[in-house]
Amino acid sequence: MTGLIIFLCLFLATVVIVQIGKVTELSAKINGEEKTQIKSNKANGRLWIIFGFFFFLLTSWSAFYFRNWMLGYGPHDSASLHGTALDNIFNVTLIITGIVFVLTHVLLFYFAWKYSGRPGRKVYFQAHDTKLEIIWTAIPAVVMTFLVMGGLDAWNEVMADVEPGEDYIEIEATGMQFAWMIRYPGPDGKIGSKYYTNISSSNPMGQDWTDVKNLDDFHPTEIVLPKGKKVRVRITSRDVLHNFDLPHFRVKMDAVPGIPTHFVFTPILTTEEYKAKLKETPEYQQPSDKNEPEGPKLWETFEYELACAELCGSGHYSMKRIVKIVEEDEYNAWLAKQQSYYESSIKGTADDPYNTDFSSMSKEMQEALVGMRKTEFDNKAAAAMAATAAEEKIIRLDYVNFVSGGSTLDDLSKYELGNVIDFMKKNPSVMLELAGHTDSQGELKSNMTLSQSRAEAVYNFLVAKGASSVNLRAVGYGPNRPVDTNDTAEGRKNNRRTELQILTAEVQ
Repeated sequence: MTGLIIFLCLFLATVVIVQIGKVTELSAKINGEEKTQIKSNKANGRLWIIFGFFFFLLTSWSAFYFRNWMLGYGPHDSASLHGTALDNIFNVTLIITGIVFVLTHVLLFYFAWKYSGRPGRKVYFQAHDTKLEIIWTAIPAVVMTFLVMGGLDAWNEVMADVEPGEDYIEIEATGMQFAWMIRYPGPDGKIGSKYYTNISSSNPMGQDWTDVKNLDDFHPTEIVLPKGKKVRVRITSRDVLHNFDLPHFRVKMDAVPGIPTHFVFTPILTTEEYKAKLKETPEYQQPSDKNEPEGPKLWETFEYELACAELCGSGHYSMKRIVKIVEEDEYNAWLAKQQSYYESSIKGTADDPYNTDFSSMSKEMQEALVGMRKTEFDNKAAAAMAATAAEEKIIRLDYVNFVSGGSTLDDLSKYELGNVIDFMKKNPSVMLELAGHTDSQGELKSNMTLSQSRAEAVYNFLVAKGASSVNLRAVGYGPNRPVDTNDTAEGRKNNRRTELQILTAEVQ
């Protein structure tokens, strides 16, 4: 029904316009076409003057009215170090072109009135004027030269890459229909390699897990960056052309399939500092949701955001990521909570290249696996040392294993026990208990004996490698302290373990 009404309205409007044209044509024949034309010329000349007046009035009013919503004006100063240079060159360009815009349009509207067609007036034809052509060529050329020089200076400042040895953070943003995938380097500070043929449902970026730099990379749900620290964003695309756009930081760069690009910027305003600026602006005192007038104000709900500035498909609008700029201490605390994608999604699965026999791995992969497990142990040890509850001061030795049914350590256990020795040397006053545990299968007496002999095997290994026997004791608990059910194979496997409990500790 609505469509029919719209069609009828358009049809009637067309009929009215046609009829007005016919009436005008008939009036011209009655009054004389020349007289009608002169009258029309005068009317149009006046209308152009009136239109020009309101045109400039509304243009000026709208710029003033919306000034606090536009980037670069009101509270929206650049939130990055380089953004000021871009804002300055934009303002210089706007002033120069604005002067030209006003002058040309004033003359346009004035000439439409001043030189409207009148009886006896002839058009002056000027075929050539060298002086005039030099003027209107030279002036724009000089102005453009200064604008281009200023633009190149800003370009060179903005597009400069990081220098060798410079302190910076590098992250990676990969565009896809219709989302941004973000990757951070882990403690090594290096982003691992990737290749498109590795892309799968479990490996959305196509990371090469044999590259040790990938093992600590993590994929956060939001972008968190420290204030005052230079950031290099490596920008790629997985499918079509996208555009990495951080408007508040004056960052904008195409994400091109097969051609990595980058952008370097330094945030200078935290999210909370930007909110504080918006709080002082009346426009941002409005409710963020008009249906909840008592709800949070616009300034309270503000977040920096990453958007896609390229029309990449029907879901283009959904390519949004929250960006948080925080102080460095808060950033480091956030960083410490992140878990690598390998640890959370790849480790122990069919995609894990390290889930094979240690001896069959390359030397580089062996070193990577040992280093990864050391980092894991060190993190658990640090958490246990800082804990106050007894149950939280237990370090599970996940990579200490024995020959099935016996107490002989396997060859790989030496690496985990080497981490224990390093820990004890670093904390010589720590008193430790080595606890052996079994599942509930078999006789209780046998399990108690097995758990004790396994705890003693670890004790003997550590002492033989230089650990202090005074700081250690070995206890076998058998099946008496389960951490899981003994009704399933997985639960029983979880109960068979060796633990290191910190009894007394002084942080070194």
